[in-house]
Amino acid sequence: MIDPQTNSPEQVRSSPTIWIDADACPNQIKELIFTTSRKRQIPVVLVANQTIRAPESKIITVLTVPDGADKADDYIVDQIQKNDLVITGDIPLAARAIAKDCTAIGVRGELYDESTIGSRLATRNLMQHLRSGGMETKGPRPFGPKDLQAFANQLDRILTKLCRATSD
Repeated sequence: MIDPQTNSPEQVRSSPTIWIDADACPNQIKELIFTTSRKRQIPVVLVANQTIRAPESKIITVLTVPDGADKADDYIVDQIQKNDLVITGDIPLAARAIAKDCTAIGVRGELYDESTIGSRLATRNLMQHLRSGGMETKGPRPFGPKDLQAFANQLDRILTKLCRATSD
């Protein structure tokens, strides 16, 4: 395991880390996470295939992985530990995080957990199959203020829960 703050081996972290699948994460969400991270002193790691901007901070790390399918996802899954939080719109990544006893939430505030991830994967796979067969489907609606508020509320709930769990 690599400590995102020092890039050196570590044993077990005493607090959760927020991992962001950063390539497609809206800037508003990243800014909200940065603010929350500073207030709560929770480490954040952004993982992307391209250069991502982040404020200078001892608790915010940006990691650029090689370009390629699922490279960022694979890196995140290799590094996460129990009780970490993964921010992603990628349903398969969310499923992999849940399998490692982590929490995953989408950028619109949707909680991915053991009770919902199976149906979300099935829906994703069906839609992918329909699109590959030539069916035109609608993309996601534009990201708006209600989405940001839903995400902020979910982030606060999850971090409160995770911080309590790691302090017990």
